[in-house]
Amino acid sequence: MPVDPSGVPTGAGVFIDATVFMGMHSSDQAVRRACKRFFVGRLAGGVTMSWEQVGRCDDLVWGYSRAVQDAYYPFMDVLHTEMSIARVGYDEDDAGRAFSTPALAGLPSHERLLLGQVLSRSGLLYTVSPRLAGRDGLPVAAVPEAPVEDAFPEHLEKLYQDSLVLTVEPATL
Repeated sequence: MPVDPSGVPTGAGVFIDATVFMGMHSSDQAVRRACKRFFVGRLAGGVTMSWEQVGRCDDLVWGYSRAVQDAYYPFMDVLHTEMSIARVGYDEDDAGRAFSTPALAGLPSHERLLLGQVLSRSGLLYTVSPRLAGRDGLPVAAVPEAPVEDAFPEHLEKLYQDSLVLTVEPATL
């Protein structure tokens, strides 16, 4: 299967959770570089996010001051416009798999629902969540490390640099 410059398979079925999106603003620089590289490499390839995961990102950002939000949202808005990010809701099959798949037992409901969605679409979820990346037998992969920082195209990189006034502690991802 072909891979993008960050080592992620190309094509449909690449899912991300909120930890990857918000990881681009992690105070942990290794996580930040890895998540940013993931997005730089996927600009032409796209990803899929559940509506709930998009909402989890917004919920986190809305906890910051208006000034921080105003600096952050231009980057997020342009990225969501220029990159193919399929935002999809859960369906009945997703929910059924979420609560009937033994490998998902013990996970919080939001993670079970997300993985139910990934399973029913034969996808692969990328995450920086140690809880998910550390479980065997699930269609989950950790975001590959990035020893150096990749750059977005110039106009998006400027917005990204401005957005870094928002810094997320890894525990909140």
